[in-house]
Amino acid sequence: MSDPTGPLKGLRVFDLTRVLAGPTCAQMLADLGADVIKIERPGAGDDTRGFAPPFMPRTQESAYFVGVNRNKRSVTLDIGQKEGQEIALKLIAGCDIFVENFKVGALARYGLGYEQLHAKFPRLVYCSITGFGQTGPYAPRPGYDSLIQAMGGVMSLTGEPDGLPQKVGVPVADLFAGLYGCIGILAALRHRDLTGQGQQIDIGMLDTHVAWLANQGMNYLATNEDPVRLGNQHPNIVPYQVFPTQDGHMVLSIGNDPTFKRFCEAFDLTHLLEDPRFATNGARVQNRQLVTDTLTPIMQQHPTLWWVDRLEALKIGCGPINKLSQVFADPHVVAREMVVEMPHSSGTNVRVIANPVKLSETPADYRMAAPLLGEHTDAVLGERLGLGADALAALREKGVI
Repeated sequence: MSDPTGPLKGLRVFDLTRVLAGPTCAQMLADLGADVIKIERPGAGDDTRGFAPPFMPRTQESAYFVGVNRNKRSVTLDIGQKEGQEIALKLIAGCDIFVENFKVGALARYGLGYEQLHAKFPRLVYCSITGFGQTGPYAPRPGYDSLIQAMGGVMSLTGEPDGLPQKVGVPVADLFAGLYGCIGILAALRHRDLTGQGQQIDIGMLDTHVAWLANQGMNYLATNEDPVRLGNQHPNIVPYQVFPTQDGHMVLSIGNDPTFKRFCEAFDLTHLLEDPRFATNGARVQNRQLVTDTLTPIMQQHPTLWWVDRLEALKIGCGPINKLSQVFADPHVVAREMVVEMPHSSGTNVRVIANPVKLSETPADYRMAAPLLGEHTDAVLGERLGLGADALAALREKGVI
Protein backbone atom coordinates (compact mmCIF):
# COMPACT_ATOMS: atom_id res chain seq x y z
CA MET A 1 0.00 0.00 0.00
CA SER A 2 1.41 3.37 -1.04
CA ASP A 3 1.15 6.47 1.15
CA PRO A 4 -1.90 8.68 0.54
CA THR A 5 -1.36 11.66 -1.74
CA GLY A 6 -4.75 13.39 -1.84
CA PRO A 7 -5.87 16.67 -0.24
CA LEU A 8 -7.16 14.86 2.87
CA LYS A 9 -3.80 13.23 3.56
CA GLY A 10 -3.14 13.12 7.28
CA LEU A 11 -6.80 12.86 8.27
CA ARG A 12 -7.81 9.68 10.05
CA VAL A 13 -11.27 8.15 9.80
CA PHE A 14 -12.93 5.59 12.08
CA ASP A 15 -15.40 3.95 9.68
CA LEU A 16 -18.15 2.04 11.48
CA THR A 17 -20.41 1.67 8.43
CA ARG A 18 -21.68 -1.10 6.25
CA VAL A 19 -23.75 -1.76 3.11
CA LEU A 20 -23.80 1.37 0.88
CA ALA A 21 -24.58 4.88 2.18
CA GLY A 22 -21.88 4.95 4.87
CA PRO A 23 -19.23 3.11 2.84
CA THR A 24 -19.84 5.49 -0.08
CA CYS A 25 -19.16 8.45 2.21
CA ALA A 26 -16.02 6.86 3.69
CA GLN A 27 -14.68 5.79 0.28
CA MET A 28 -14.89 9.36 -1.00
CA LEU A 29 -12.82 10.48 1.98
CA ALA A 30 -10.38 7.61 1.37
CA ASP A 31 -10.05 8.42 -2.35
CA LEU A 32 -9.12 11.97 -1.39
CA GLY A 33 -6.30 10.78 0.82
CA ALA A 34 -7.77 10.10 4.28
CA ASP A 35 -6.55 7.04 6.20
CA VAL A 36 -9.80 5.10 6.68
CA ILE A 37 -9.97 2.23 9.15
CA LYS A 38 -13.02 0.12 8.37
CA ILE A 39 -14.29 -1.66 11.48
CA GLU A 40 -15.97 -5.00 10.77
CA ARG A 41 -17.49 -7.80 12.80
CA PRO A 42 -15.07 -10.69 13.41
CA GLY A 43 -15.94 -13.65 11.21
CA ALA A 44 -18.71 -11.86 9.31
CA GLY A 45 -17.72 -8.38 8.22
CA ASP A 46 -19.74 -5.94 6.18
CA ASP A 47 -23.00 -7.55 4.99
CA THR A 48 -22.17 -6.67 1.39
CA ARG A 49 -19.26 -9.10 1.33
CA GLY A 50 -22.02 -11.67 0.84
CA PHE A 51 -24.11 -9.69 -1.66
CA ALA A 52 -23.25 -12.04 -4.52
CA PRO A 53 -23.20 -13.28 -7.17
CA PRO A 54 -21.44 -11.78 -8.90
CA PHE A 55 -18.07 -12.06 -7.26
CA MET A 56 -15.09 -10.22 -8.69
CA PRO A 57 -13.28 -12.61 -11.04
CA ARG A 58 -10.82 -14.95 -9.30
CA THR A 59 -11.69 -13.58 -5.83
CA GLN A 60 -14.12 -14.44 -3.06
CA GLU A 61 -15.26 -10.82 -2.74
CA SER A 62 -18.60 -9.57 -4.04
CA ALA A 63 -18.55 -6.94 -6.76
CA TYR A 64 -20.86 -4.87 -4.52
CA PHE A 65 -18.35 -4.76 -1.66
CA VAL A 66 -15.33 -4.09 -3.87
CA GLY A 67 -17.10 -1.13 -5.48
CA VAL A 68 -17.39 0.99 -2.31
CA ASN A 69 -14.54 -0.06 -0.04
CA ARG A 70 -11.27 0.74 -1.78
CA ASN A 71 -8.48 2.60 -0.01
CA LYS A 72 -9.68 1.35 3.39
CA ARG A 73 -7.92 -0.82 5.94
CA SER A 74 -10.09 -3.56 7.45
CA VAL A 75 -9.91 -4.17 11.21
CA THR A 76 -12.11 -6.81 12.80
CA LEU A 77 -13.37 -5.72 16.22
CA ASP A 78 -16.26 -6.84 18.41
CA ILE A 79 -17.58 -3.63 19.93
CA GLY A 80 -20.08 -5.69 21.90
CA GLN A 81 -17.27 -6.75 24.22
CA LYS A 82 -15.76 -4.39 26.80
CA GLU A 83 -12.24 -4.93 25.48
CA GLY A 84 -13.49 -4.19 21.99
CA GLN A 85 -15.00 -0.92 23.18
CA GLU A 86 -11.75 0.03 24.90
CA ILE A 87 -9.81 -0.63 21.70
CA ALA A 88 -12.34 1.38 19.71
CA LEU A 89 -11.94 4.37 22.05
CA LYS A 90 -8.17 4.24 21.78
CA LEU A 91 -8.39 4.21 17.99
CA ILE A 92 -10.96 7.02 17.94
CA ALA A 93 -8.69 9.12 20.14
CA GLY A 94 -6.30 9.36 17.19
CA CYS A 95 -8.99 10.02 14.58
CA ASP A 96 -10.43 13.19 13.10
CA ILE A 97 -13.66 11.72 11.72
CA PHE A 98 -16.11 9.07 12.90
CA VAL A 99 -18.65 7.76 10.36
CA GLU A 100 -21.47 5.43 11.39
CA ASN A 101 -24.81 4.23 10.05
CA PHE A 102 -26.29 2.34 12.99
CA LYS A 103 -29.89 2.76 14.11
CA VAL A 104 -30.53 5.86 16.24
CA GLY A 105 -29.19 5.35 19.75
CA ALA A 106 -27.65 1.94 19.07
CA LEU A 107 -24.02 2.98 19.54
CA ALA A 108 -24.68 4.61 22.91
CA ARG A 109 -24.99 1.07 24.33
CA TYR A 110 -21.30 0.62 23.55
CA GLY A 111 -20.15 4.03 24.76
CA LEU A 112 -19.81 5.21 21.16
CA GLY A 113 -22.74 7.61 20.86
CA TYR A 114 -22.15 11.19 19.76
CA GLU A 115 -22.62 12.84 23.16
CA GLN A 116 -20.33 10.29 24.80
CA LEU A 117 -17.55 10.73 22.25
CA HIS A 118 -17.96 14.50 21.98
CA ALA A 119 -17.35 14.79 25.73
CA LYS A 120 -14.12 12.79 25.41
CA PHE A 121 -12.93 14.09 22.03
CA PRO A 122 -14.41 17.58 21.41
CA ARG A 123 -12.54 17.98 18.09
CA LEU A 124 -14.04 14.80 16.60
CA VAL A 125 -16.28 15.22 13.55
CA TYR A 126 -19.03 12.62 13.96
CA CYS A 127 -21.22 11.73 10.95
CA SER A 128 -24.39 9.68 11.48
CA ILE A 129 -26.19 8.35 8.39
CA THR A 130 -29.59 6.79 9.03
CA GLY A 131 -32.84 6.25 7.20
CA PHE A 132 -34.75 9.08 8.86
CA GLY A 133 -32.26 11.13 10.87
CA GLN A 134 -31.73 11.50 14.60
CA THR A 135 -35.05 13.26 15.34
CA GLY A 136 -38.67 13.10 14.23
CA PRO A 137 -41.37 10.43 14.54
CA TYR A 138 -39.67 8.01 12.12
CA ALA A 139 -36.19 8.26 13.65
CA PRO A 140 -36.22 4.73 15.16
CA ARG A 141 -37.19 3.07 11.88
CA PRO A 142 -34.65 1.24 9.71
CA GLY A 143 -34.04 2.77 6.31
CA TYR A 144 -33.65 0.92 3.01
CA ASP A 145 -33.08 2.41 -0.41
CA SER A 146 -36.28 1.25 -2.10
CA LEU A 147 -38.31 2.16 0.99
CA ILE A 148 -36.88 5.69 0.93
CA GLN A 149 -37.52 5.98 -2.82
CA ALA A 150 -41.14 5.01 -2.15
CA MET A 151 -41.68 7.31 0.83
CA GLY A 152 -39.69 10.18 -0.70
CA GLY A 153 -41.82 10.44 -3.81
CA VAL A 154 -39.46 9.57 -6.62
CA MET A 155 -41.29 6.30 -7.31
CA SER A 156 -44.50 8.27 -7.86
CA LEU A 157 -42.64 10.26 -10.55
CA THR A 158 -40.86 7.36 -12.24
CA GLY A 159 -42.42 4.96 -14.73
CA GLU A 160 -44.89 5.08 -17.58
CA PRO A 161 -48.07 7.11 -16.99
CA ASP A 162 -50.31 4.04 -17.04
CA GLY A 163 -47.78 1.66 -15.46
CA LEU A 164 -46.65 0.88 -11.95
CA PRO A 165 -44.57 3.31 -9.91
CA GLN A 166 -40.90 2.46 -10.44
CA LYS A 167 -37.76 2.82 -8.38
CA VAL A 168 -34.60 4.13 -10.01
CA GLY A 169 -32.45 1.29 -11.34
CA VAL A 170 -29.53 2.04 -8.99
CA PRO A 171 -29.72 2.75 -5.22
CA VAL A 172 -29.74 6.53 -5.50
CA ALA A 173 -31.18 7.13 -2.01
CA ASP A 174 -28.18 5.39 -0.44
CA LEU A 175 -25.68 7.09 -2.74
CA PHE A 176 -27.01 10.61 -2.24
CA ALA A 177 -27.03 10.13 1.53
CA GLY A 178 -23.38 9.07 1.42
CA LEU A 179 -22.37 12.01 -0.74
CA TYR A 180 -24.30 14.55 1.34
CA GLY A 181 -22.62 13.02 4.39
CA CYS A 182 -19.22 13.61 2.84
CA ILE A 183 -20.10 17.23 2.08
CA GLY A 184 -21.21 17.70 5.67
CA ILE A 185 -17.97 16.21 6.97
CA LEU A 186 -15.86 18.54 4.86
CA ALA A 187 -17.83 21.55 6.09
CA ALA A 188 -17.49 20.38 9.70
CA LEU A 189 -13.74 19.95 9.26
CA ARG A 190 -13.50 23.55 8.06
CA HIS A 191 -15.45 24.67 11.14
CA ARG A 192 -13.21 22.59 13.40
CA ASP A 193 -10.08 24.08 11.86
CA LEU A 194 -11.42 27.57 12.58
CA THR A 195 -12.83 26.96 16.07
CA GLY A 196 -11.33 23.73 17.41
CA GLN A 197 -14.82 22.28 17.84
CA GLY A 198 -16.13 19.07 16.32
CA GLN A 199 -19.82 18.43 15.75
CA GLN A 200 -22.34 15.84 14.60
CA ILE A 201 -23.53 15.64 11.01
CA ASP A 202 -27.06 14.21 11.05
CA ILE A 203 -27.87 12.71 7.65
CA GLY A 204 -31.32 11.20 7.10
CA MET A 205 -31.84 9.36 3.83
CA LEU A 206 -35.39 10.68 3.57
CA ASP A 207 -34.11 14.24 4.03
CA THR A 208 -31.52 13.89 1.31
CA HIS A 209 -34.08 12.24 -0.95
CA VAL A 210 -36.49 15.16 -0.52
CA ALA A 211 -33.60 17.56 -1.23
CA TRP A 212 -32.92 16.03 -4.64
CA LEU A 213 -36.53 16.09 -5.81
CA ALA A 214 -35.27 19.31 -7.42
CA ASN A 215 -37.51 20.70 -10.18
CA GLN A 216 -40.30 18.21 -9.47
CA GLY A 217 -40.35 19.13 -5.79
CA MET A 218 -40.39 22.82 -6.71
CA ASN A 219 -43.16 22.20 -9.25
CA TYR A 220 -45.29 20.84 -6.42
CA LEU A 221 -44.46 23.72 -4.07
CA ALA A 222 -45.41 26.19 -6.79
CA THR A 223 -48.75 24.55 -7.67
CA ASN A 224 -49.77 22.28 -4.76
CA GLU A 225 -50.47 19.68 -7.45
CA ASP A 226 -48.89 16.24 -7.44
CA PRO A 227 -46.79 15.80 -10.59
CA VAL A 228 -47.84 12.84 -12.72
CA ARG A 229 -45.57 10.14 -14.10
CA LEU A 230 -44.33 11.09 -17.56
CA GLY A 231 -42.23 8.06 -18.44
CA ASN A 232 -39.14 9.35 -20.22
CA GLN A 233 -40.48 12.85 -20.78
CA HIS A 234 -39.38 16.01 -18.98
CA PRO A 235 -41.97 17.81 -16.83
CA ASN A 236 -40.89 21.31 -17.88
CA ILE A 237 -39.32 20.98 -21.33
CA VAL A 238 -40.69 19.48 -24.58
CA PRO A 239 -39.32 17.72 -26.59
CA TYR A 240 -36.87 16.33 -24.03
CA GLN A 241 -37.49 12.60 -24.07
CA VAL A 242 -36.94 9.18 -25.60
CA PHE A 243 -37.95 8.70 -29.22
CA PRO A 244 -38.00 5.52 -31.31
CA THR A 245 -35.66 5.50 -34.30
CA GLN A 246 -35.40 3.23 -37.30
CA ASP A 247 -33.19 0.78 -35.39
CA GLY A 248 -33.89 1.41 -31.71
CA HIS A 249 -34.36 4.37 -29.39
CA MET A 250 -32.53 7.58 -28.52
CA VAL A 251 -32.85 10.65 -26.32
CA LEU A 252 -33.60 14.02 -27.91
CA SER A 253 -33.05 16.98 -25.57
CA ILE A 254 -34.20 20.31 -26.98
CA GLY A 255 -33.81 22.69 -24.07
CA ASN A 256 -35.10 26.01 -25.44
CA ASP A 257 -36.91 27.74 -28.28
CA PRO A 258 -33.82 28.73 -30.34
CA THR A 259 -32.72 25.10 -30.33
CA PHE A 260 -36.18 23.94 -31.42
CA LYS A 261 -36.05 26.49 -34.25
CA ARG A 262 -32.66 25.17 -35.32
CA PHE A 263 -34.01 21.61 -35.23
CA CYS A 264 -37.02 22.49 -37.37
CA GLU A 265 -34.98 24.41 -39.92
CA ALA A 266 -32.47 21.59 -40.31
CA PHE A 267 -35.06 18.87 -40.94
CA ASP A 268 -37.69 20.66 -43.08
CA LEU A 269 -40.10 21.21 -40.22
CA THR A 270 -40.38 24.99 -40.39
CA HIS A 271 -44.13 24.71 -40.70
CA LEU A 272 -44.20 23.71 -37.04
CA LEU A 273 -42.75 27.09 -36.08
CA GLU A 274 -45.86 28.75 -37.55
CA ASP A 275 -48.17 26.61 -35.40
CA PRO A 276 -48.85 28.31 -32.03
CA ARG A 277 -49.01 24.87 -30.38
CA PHE A 278 -45.32 24.37 -31.23
CA ALA A 279 -43.98 27.93 -31.25
CA THR A 280 -42.82 28.13 -27.62
CA ASN A 281 -41.69 25.69 -24.99
CA GLY A 282 -44.68 26.60 -22.82
CA ALA A 283 -47.02 25.75 -25.67
CA ARG A 284 -45.18 22.51 -26.35
CA VAL A 285 -45.48 21.50 -22.68
CA GLN A 286 -49.24 22.14 -22.88
CA ASN A 287 -49.41 20.06 -26.06
CA ARG A 288 -46.78 17.43 -25.26
CA GLN A 289 -48.76 14.52 -26.71
CA LEU A 290 -49.25 16.35 -29.99
CA VAL A 291 -45.52 17.15 -30.14
CA THR A 292 -44.64 13.53 -29.38
CA ASP A 293 -47.08 12.16 -31.95
CA THR A 294 -45.81 14.63 -34.58
CA LEU A 295 -42.09 13.97 -34.10
CA THR A 296 -42.23 10.19 -33.57
CA PRO A 297 -42.73 9.21 -37.24
CA ILE A 298 -40.05 11.70 -38.26
CA MET A 299 -37.52 10.23 -35.81
CA GLN A 300 -38.37 6.72 -37.03
CA GLN A 301 -37.25 7.56 -40.55
CA HIS A 302 -33.54 7.18 -39.74
CA PRO A 303 -31.25 5.05 -37.52
CA THR A 304 -30.01 6.34 -34.19
CA LEU A 305 -26.45 7.06 -35.35
CA TRP A 306 -27.76 9.02 -38.36
CA TRP A 307 -29.60 11.30 -35.97
CA VAL A 308 -26.75 11.54 -33.49
CA ASP A 309 -24.24 12.58 -36.16
CA ARG A 310 -26.48 15.32 -37.53
CA LEU A 311 -27.84 16.58 -34.25
CA GLU A 312 -24.39 16.82 -32.69
CA ALA A 313 -23.22 18.87 -35.68
CA LEU A 314 -26.11 21.24 -34.95
CA LYS A 315 -25.22 21.34 -31.23
CA ILE A 316 -28.58 19.84 -30.31
CA GLY A 317 -28.64 17.56 -27.27
CA CYS A 318 -29.03 13.92 -28.15
CA GLY A 319 -27.61 10.52 -27.44
CA PRO A 320 -28.04 6.77 -27.78
CA ILE A 321 -29.47 4.68 -24.94
CA ASN A 322 -26.45 2.59 -24.06
CA LYS A 323 -26.26 -0.74 -22.32
CA LEU A 324 -23.48 -0.96 -19.74
CA SER A 325 -21.28 -2.84 -22.22
CA GLN A 326 -21.53 0.21 -24.46
CA VAL A 327 -21.06 2.67 -21.58
CA PHE A 328 -17.76 1.17 -20.48
CA ALA A 329 -16.57 0.92 -24.11
CA ASP A 330 -17.58 4.49 -24.93
CA PRO A 331 -14.50 6.42 -26.13
CA HIS A 332 -15.34 9.40 -23.92
CA VAL A 333 -15.76 7.25 -20.80
CA VAL A 334 -12.48 5.55 -21.67
CA ALA A 335 -10.74 8.88 -22.24
CA ARG A 336 -11.98 10.14 -18.89
CA GLU A 337 -10.46 7.03 -17.25
CA MET A 338 -13.66 6.06 -15.48
CA VAL A 339 -12.48 2.48 -14.94
CA VAL A 340 -9.37 1.76 -12.86
CA GLU A 341 -7.60 -1.57 -12.47
CA MET A 342 -6.17 -2.19 -9.01
CA PRO A 343 -4.18 -5.06 -7.50
CA HIS A 344 -6.23 -7.03 -4.97
CA SER A 345 -4.87 -8.94 -1.98
CA SER A 346 -6.27 -12.16 -3.42
CA GLY A 347 -3.43 -12.00 -5.94
CA THR A 348 -5.44 -10.81 -8.92
CA ASN A 349 -6.37 -7.41 -10.32
CA VAL A 350 -9.88 -5.99 -10.04
CA ARG A 351 -11.54 -3.35 -12.19
CA VAL A 352 -13.48 -0.66 -10.31
CA ILE A 353 -15.44 2.44 -11.27
CA ALA A 354 -13.24 5.48 -10.78
CA ASN A 355 -13.89 8.52 -8.65
CA PRO A 356 -15.50 11.20 -10.86
CA VAL A 357 -14.02 14.16 -8.95
CA LYS A 358 -11.19 15.42 -11.16
CA LEU A 359 -8.85 17.61 -9.11
CA SER A 360 -6.08 19.27 -11.09
CA GLU A 361 -3.44 19.30 -8.33
CA THR A 362 -4.49 16.50 -5.97
CA PRO A 363 -6.32 13.82 -7.99
CA ALA A 364 -8.10 10.86 -6.45
CA ASP A 365 -5.67 8.32 -5.09
CA TYR A 366 -6.03 4.62 -5.99
CA ARG A 367 -3.62 3.02 -3.58
CA MET A 368 -5.43 -0.12 -2.40
CA ALA A 369 -8.35 -2.24 -3.57
CA ALA A 370 -11.12 -3.21 -1.14
CA PRO A 371 -9.53 -5.16 1.74
CA LEU A 372 -9.97 -8.77 2.79
CA LEU A 373 -11.88 -9.17 6.04
CA GLY A 374 -9.58 -8.19 8.92
CA GLU A 375 -6.63 -7.88 6.57
CA HIS A 376 -5.10 -4.97 8.50
CA THR A 377 -6.12 -5.79 12.07
CA ASP A 378 -2.66 -6.66 13.31
CA ALA A 379 -0.95 -3.86 11.43
CA VAL A 380 -3.35 -1.13 12.61
CA LEU A 381 -3.49 -2.26 16.24
CA GLY A 382 0.27 -2.61 16.31
CA GLU A 383 0.84 0.75 14.65
CA ARG A 384 -1.80 2.75 16.56
CA LEU A 385 -1.90 0.99 19.93
CA GLY A 386 1.49 -0.72 20.11
CA LEU A 387 -0.01 -4.20 20.56
CA GLY A 388 2.42 -7.03 20.01
CA ALA A 389 1.92 -10.57 18.76
CA ASP A 390 1.05 -12.03 22.16
CA ALA A 391 -1.56 -9.36 22.95
CA LEU A 392 -3.10 -9.76 19.50
CA ALA A 393 -3.23 -13.53 19.89
CA ALA A 394 -4.97 -13.19 23.25
CA LEU A 395 -7.58 -10.82 21.81
CA ARG A 396 -8.14 -13.14 18.88
CA GLU A 397 -8.62 -16.09 21.25
CA LYS A 398 -11.40 -14.16 23.04
CA GLY A 399 -13.07 -13.21 19.75
CA VAL A 400 -12.48 -9.50 20.36
CA ILE A 401 -10.66 -9.19 17.04
